[in-house]
Amino acid sequence: MSTMLVDEERAVATDARITHTVVPTPLGPTTLVAHDGRLSALLMPSSKYAEVQGPFGERDDDGFDEVRTQLEEYFAGTRTAFDLPLALVGTTFQVRVWQGLLTIPYGQTWSYGELAEAVGLDPRTSSRAVGAANGRNRIAIVVPCHRVIGADGTLTGFAAGLDRKRFLLDLEQGTPDLLF
Repeated sequence: MSTMLVDEERAVATDARITHTVVPTPLGPTTLVAHDGRLSALLMPSSKYAEVQGPFGERDDDGFDEVRTQLEEYFAGTRTAFDLPLALVGTTFQVRVWQGLLTIPYGQTWSYGELAEAVGLDPRTSSRAVGAANGRNRIAIVVPCHRVIGADGTLTGFAAGLDRKRFLLDLEQGTPDLLF
């Protein structure tokens, strides 16, 4: 998986070609956005941060074939890791946290403290900042922010809602409850 950092403050000003499409998923119609062919957002219905994602660019239903295929495989239970070019649009700290998310194995969960430790931070002083960065992840599912839970094992925030987070975690355990 190759990644490209797109500076959040200049993402709109770049001359990158930004495109989008909408694909059906078990979680509802999901918007995919790309910067120069690299996935930069995967937004589920009711995503808390959808309005601050930046421009979606022109619609290009043909430019997302590989993303669509890999998502279908993931939801069918035959794909446990994504291999897509990504454009991580965020601050340096956010990108560091998102890269840490990519190391959480399929079917496992980590606490915010464990994620902080995995990216070289002191979990006693940085768990909150890590949680905030996790919550701003624009590429849900592919960059698996749903795999982060509270230290006590409880489900905590998810931009598209805790019911969708539960669905994704159950899917990875082989026990999805089709609610959508």
